[in-house]
Amino acid sequence: MKFLTALLWGNKFKASQLQLLLADSLTIFWGEWLDLRVRVAQVAASGLVSPLIYILAFGLGLGSSIRPGAGISGNYDNYLEFMLPGMVALSSMTISFAGTTFSICGDRLFSKTFEELLLTPIHPLALHIGKMLAGVVRGLMTSGSVILVALLLTRNWHFLSPLFLLLLVLNCAVFAGLGVIVGLSVRSLESVGLYNNFVIIPMSFLGATFFDPSTLPIALKFVVYVLPLTYASTGLRAAAHLPLTQFPWYSVPVLLVMAIALSLWGGYKFAHQQD
Repeated sequence: MKFLTALLWGNKFKASQLQLLLADSLTIFWGEWLDLRVRVAQVAASGLVSPLIYILAFGLGLGSSIRPGAGISGNYDNYLEFMLPGMVALSSMTISFAGTTFSICGDRLFSKTFEELLLTPIHPLALHIGKMLAGVVRGLMTSGSVILVALLLTRNWHFLSPLFLLLLVLNCAVFAGLGVIVGLSVRSLESVGLYNNFVIIPMSFLGATFFDPSTLPIALKFVVYVLPLTYASTGLRAAAHLPLTQFPWYSVPVLLVMAIALSLWGGYKFAHQQD
């Protein structure tokens, strides 16, 4: 009887801890949102330039020479239809990562207000989740612009399906979480450029945004499927164009596990951060 009572009280304590963690995370997110809401149009448009260039150059230009069944699956009417979900994944990755990284770097290296955040009586994991949620919102703003372009070009309303949006949020969470960790780790903006050049840009082209990874040799498949963007691109493409029976369901738990792992790492970084 005593054991059951202790267990019940333990569950209540854990539930209260979870509620406090959620409340603290939303507090950090609200502070970010107050700064972000005055720049909604700027954020939404900032990540739209590159996808539009890719759409014009590859989708409408080079893509006109790529036929279904030759280079891409016969499930797609044309190459533009094939690559648009990858552009959504690409834009959400870029802005979620870059926006979060530069936001933290600005507080740490220039305004010098980051120390005040570290002194607040908030759990380190809540600090990470709050910053990550702000990065997710940044990514959704920009990818929403790309989705609008995709709807205008294809009239495919599956770009707004719950499964498509779930994968999009998970992709934003993964790269916003990575952006938090990089923002806490770098010592200068030049270091951010190194991460962008050696991680984000290669992943943009190797993350199955422009090609079908199933056509690659085994050795290259291993490299491509290590990248989280691959699971987002293939999952979004399937959610937009393929029946549920052909959807790669493994992409959801893979992205979820990556987001959770990065959150735990980010919480650890916040707990041991010294600025």
